[in-house]
Amino acid sequence: MDLRRPPRSTSGGVEPKIRQVGFVTPDVSGPSELPAVAAAAALQPGPADGSPPASDLSPVMIPPPRHADHLSPGSPPASEAILASSAPQPSSMRFDAASELGDDDSRSMAPSAGELETNKGDLADTQNEGAPVSISQKQKPSKAERRAIQEAQRAAKAAAKEAGLSGKSTGAPSGANPAVSKQAKSAKASQKKDVPPAVSTVTSEKKVGLHYLSGEVSGGNGRCIAMLLSFREAIKDYSTPPNKTLSRDLTAKISSYVSFFIECRPLSISMGNAIRFLKNRIAKLPLTLSESEAKASLQSDIDRFINEKIVVADQVIVSHAITKVRDGDVLLTYGSSSVVEMILDHAHKLGRKFRVIVVDSRPKLEGQGLLRRLVAKGINCTYTHINAVSYIMHEVTRVFLGASSILSNGTVYSRVGTASVAMVAHALGIPVLVCCEAYKFHERVQLDSICANELGDPDVISKVPGRADLDHLKNWTDKENLQLLNLTYDATPSDYVSMIITDYGMLPPTSVPVIVREYRKEQLWV
Repeated sequence: MDLRRPPRSTSGGVEPKIRQVGFVTPDVSGPSELPAVAAAAALQPGPADGSPPASDLSPVMIPPPRHADHLSPGSPPASEAILASSAPQPSSMRFDAASELGDDDSRSMAPSAGELETNKGDLADTQNEGAPVSISQKQKPSKAERRAIQEAQRAAKAAAKEAGLSGKSTGAPSGANPAVSKQAKSAKASQKKDVPPAVSTVTSEKKVGLHYLSGEVSGGNGRCIAMLLSFREAIKDYSTPPNKTLSRDLTAKISSYVSFFIECRPLSISMGNAIRFLKNRIAKLPLTLSESEAKASLQSDIDRFINEKIVVADQVIVSHAITKVRDGDVLLTYGSSSVVEMILDHAHKLGRKFRVIVVDSRPKLEGQGLLRRLVAKGINCTYTHINAVSYIMHEVTRVFLGASSILSNGTVYSRVGTASVAMVAHALGIPVLVCCEAYKFHERVQLDSICANELGDPDVISKVPGRADLDHLKNWTDKENLQLLNLTYDATPSDYVSMIITDYGMLPPTSVPVIVREYRKEQLWV
């Protein structure tokens, strides 16, 4: 019986064409008998595995396993079968038994014997040695090779670093080290040149914060001016980083400076208003402006704020308050207010004859500095502490007070002790005039000085300067049931204030919301 024509099926139908899928394992007798022998072997029942007869087989043959490990014991190894087969397969891996011998242009995807032995089971991406290779594939290094390369690079870097350190310590570099050292020096110099100037302004910001902490810069106006000037220097030296916008990045830097100021000392209400004004100006910068123009605009806004809202405002307040100073008056002031000092100085220059009573309190004793300056100008002064204010108030004709802020309900937020002085004056029917710039007004409502206040150092009130024998609170921290409270500000109700003198004029405490509304119209606050 001819092996090329397998027996017909017992059903008497037409013999189906047999299509083989995958690799075949032909006999080594010759390439011409490859398809026929494979077809006959597929149709004959296997004695070992008990396969069904040839009439029950499917027209599509299941290919043998591609890995040599999974071949049956009776089949030849995959490497021998591949080496023995010289007829290539089509690229689609499907061919008919009638046309498989005439296809000469197909290319085999089978690996060579050497590759099969080295990489067992990786037969899909390699090509036969006898077939032409169309695309050369570069083999990727293994994980161990990559790790070895990285270790070699690290060792080379460590050796270069040790060589540089040894050359630097000896002072006599080797042959190639001078050029490397010159390049390193030039790189360091270029890095120093490329450092943005804004980094150098951190020192100035820290200086201002340390001045707040030490008390060298005090007072509402003094602290606000120092902060704005530091912001002006920071903006002057600022340069926008790449891939960032000026408005967002500069606002973030201003916020970082403000955080440092708060670490040194809590912000006053006037400082908060000034910060809000500056951030509002940064946010409203036109996008068409260049960086230099935007920086110049912001510096001009800061200068204008200092000039109009502090300097000129104080001059306007002085011009209004001077009308309330007459010859023979006894004027009382508490603590040290810059605008009250300007009023007294201006009245003295105008030739008014009056006397000033300076009331002071521990622990800051700010009134001593004011007393020293007034006496140096030739003004007749009297100095006393707040515990004697009820005795000396009978001589007073008017009370001039400064303020850290004025809230929207007319409450005066000023240094602690102001409320006591105002209450005593109100009880005796003496007018109380509060001098405050309009930029210190705030929309907050506060009824007492406990819900929000700045706490000072409790140790300063446990000691009396010049009295070492008064050490009753020397070890107060060891007593669990003792706490010292050192408040910085207090709240004076509007009932004890006769008039508020601002750069908008002289007005009663009930008109404070009008000033707040006017500030909102000017967009200088929010």
